[in-house]
Amino acid sequence: MHIVFFGDQHPSSLGGAQVSMRLQRKYLERAGHTVTIVAPRMHSSRAALHAVGPADPGCLDLPSIPITADREYAMTWPGRGTDRYLDRALTRRPPVDLVHVQADFWGAFIGHRFAHRHGIPAVHTMHNRVDVGIAAVTPLHRPALGALNLWRRAALRGIGSQPRGADGWAYLAGIAAESRAVTAPSGHFARRLEQHGIFGSVDVIWNGIDDEVREDVLASAPAERAPGRPRLIWLGRMSPEKRLLPFLEAVVASDVDADVEIVGGGGERRAAERIAARAGRPGIHFAGRIGYADVLARIAAADAVVQTSIGFETQGMTPFEAATLGTPTVVSDPDIAAELRGGLWAVPAAADEPGRVAALAETLRRAVADIAAGRAPTPDAQVATDFRQSSRTAAMLEVYGRAIAG
Repeated sequence: MHIVFFGDQHPSSLGGAQVSMRLQRKYLERAGHTVTIVAPRMHSSRAALHAVGPADPGCLDLPSIPITADREYAMTWPGRGTDRYLDRALTRRPPVDLVHVQADFWGAFIGHRFAHRHGIPAVHTMHNRVDVGIAAVTPLHRPALGALNLWRRAALRGIGSQPRGADGWAYLAGIAAESRAVTAPSGHFARRLEQHGIFGSVDVIWNGIDDEVREDVLASAPAERAPGRPRLIWLGRMSPEKRLLPFLEAVVASDVDADVEIVGGGGERRAAERIAARAGRPGIHFAGRIGYADVLARIAAADAVVQTSIGFETQGMTPFEAATLGTPTVVSDPDIAAELRGGLWAVPAAADEPGRVAALAETLRRAVADIAAGRAPTPDAQVATDFRQSSRTAAMLEVYGRAIAG
């Protein structure tokens, strides 16, 4: 098959969905299929440093404009001009058998317009709780969602039954309107999608971990963790919904005797560095953006991963990567905690943000004490098997077969 992925962001940019698309492509191509990733052209110079970059024949970069100050993320306007550009570019590639939309905004519009225009079956993977994400970054989230739904109805006019609602669920129902299958990267998100009428039966297919890189990391890791100060690691995009700043406030409040590594980048980095500097905590280290294999190696070397977003993640890849590598996690989101099935310290719920910071601080104290005493919890062994990309690709190929069969 020739499968065309559509993403909101270039696969070389930072983000769990982008990592997942790169891995899916790798394992689909190993199975003999052809994959093209359609996404906005990346404006950051980092794109050339990755295996998937602007010159990669498997990437079709659309004309775009940068939308963040660091030029990491970009946007392509969905419309007739983009349609024409895309159609011309794809004439130089094999005929398309299936569209797999892995986007929630302009990439979703562009992908479903393409599938509808050419009568090609579409599968849609939902990666984003748009209502929670927008609420995290603006107090005007209701009018923003209303405007987003207006844009959705205009961009997808004539494609499926477009609901008139103005909330996040109406938006997700609209972008999935002509999909033959919908998948979600977690059971809890799949249940919510079904409950809100987004799709009748949503397939749960976790985002995975590269089998080979995992084996290499585990092979090079010491048989036992070296004694010393406990090592905690936080990984992700530095934006409000990920709750990096509350995490650092909790680290300061907890006064734990531990080394803390922060991996990633984004708009809140300077604010995060100021919190660490004011606290005078030399044990807080900012590693910046690093490559995939290095990320996994650092997770394997850590004593615990810390996951701090609440209600936003549709999966939350880092706790699953950690479990697959034998590293336990401090988990703030109860849905993620339930899906991990063990190997974690769960942060108790609280009514407001000060309460959540206090609860996280207390959980960090408990985790560091457990690590120092040698009684850290052990991740569920089944997660390591279920989370491998080879098994995830096999599951997705079953979905593709159903979608093509109609």
